[in-house]
Amino acid sequence: MKTTLQVQNLKCGGCAKTISEKIAHISDVSTVDVDVDQNLVHITFEKEETIPLVEKSLAAIGYPLVGDKNSVITKAKSFVSCATGKLGQ
Repeated sequence: MKTTLQVQNLKCGGCAKTISEKIAHISDVSTVDVDVDQNLVHITFEKEETIPLVEKSLAAIGYPLVGDKNSVITKAKSFVSCATGKLGQ
């Protein structure tokens, strides 16, 4: 199955790298593609139960879904995730 999730706080390639690495570690996810310009995360997976795991992982690293709470703490997490991704490029 495939789905696309629109996230908040996605700013650059560093963010995309962190998101890709974090989501790829979820056992059921086979592909992750991040579209920085559109704030989209495209994933391919096998089980429907995977979607809530992906959403929870995205929120934990500072990229909640559009419409979800986006607190100052969440925004700070995204800055850290972004910086981590940039350092690893």
